[in-house]
Amino acid sequence: MHMGMGIILETSRLALRELTLDDLDFVAEVFADPEVMRFHPKRFDRQESEAWLDRQLRRYRTHGHGIWLVTGRADPRPIGLVGLMLQEVEGTWEPEIGYFIHRPYWRRGYATEAALAVRAYAFGPLGKRRVISLIMPPNTPSQGVARKLGMRPEREVQFRGFTHVLFAVEAPSER
Repeated sequence: MHMGMGIILETSRLALRELTLDDLDFVAEVFADPEVMRFHPKRFDRQESEAWLDRQLRRYRTHGHGIWLVTGRADPRPIGLVGLMLQEVEGTWEPEIGYFIHRPYWRRGYATEAALAVRAYAFGPLGKRRVISLIMPPNTPSQGVARKLGMRPEREVQFRGFTHVLFAVEAPSER
């Protein structure tokens, strides 16, 4: 367990905290899994996973957020990677909720639970007016999570050389 690691968000079952270099084994395991990466261009080797982890650490410093490690509250073992990162989509910077749950933990509602907490954090403390998720057209499981977040498909976009559906939801208006 990472003592002293600050928890960013908590739900009834989950805790989200910043990643550290000590999390590389888990990150590499997730991104090497053929099922987790089924809708991505390729699986990551350890070096690519380390580069991804380094990007998150830079995002924390630059933006104050990125993809976080998801653990159980009762059991501190890692479950997945969920968070908020700024992405440039067709020339506009948008906050994207991203989620990767490791295969042993699928179909338990963890992606939705963690992503709902990230959405609330984005609209609350971070003051974002809108959040998106970029999802490849065949990735219906991730589209299902996006819909549970209140997101709706807006349009197809080219992102990093591949067609994605841009799902989005606006912050509730204060009345």
